Amino acid sequence: MEEFKGDKRSKSYKAWKKNHEAKSKGIGDTVEKVFKKVGIKRAVKFMAGEDCGCEERAKILNDLFPYQKPLCLMEDEYNYLTDRIGKINKITSEEQKELLSIYNRIFKDKKELTSCSSCFLNGVWNKLEKVYKEYE
Repeated sequence: MEEFKGDKRSKSYKAWKKNHEAKSKGIGDTVEKVFKKVGIKRAVKFMAGEDCGCEERAKILNDLFPYQKPLCLMEDEYNYLTDRIGKINKITSEEQKELLSIYNRIFKDKKELTSCSSCFLNGVWNKLEKVYKEYE
């Protein structure tokens, strides 16, 4: 890691530290850091332009290979999911609130309600279903 040059009590040091020591959420963030360090990111942006797809690739890889391990389901959460696994076609806002509550607790996240049902199903629901299946 490169060394900070300047006063370590300054605001700029805190910003530099946050930028350089941010924890990777998954393999996508790690790949991003490596690409940036070796200059691949700069080359790709030069050739492909500012919107090179790097952020999308990092998000996909983070979703596929996250570093965080979810917390265990509580009994009432497990029972709630048991009643819904294989039966979800359309999610009501009340169900979405309950599922988000479970998701945010076990993944230590802060996802919010969304009107996009496919976003919810592809993100929150699929991850909850994956965790649930670990108990079978």
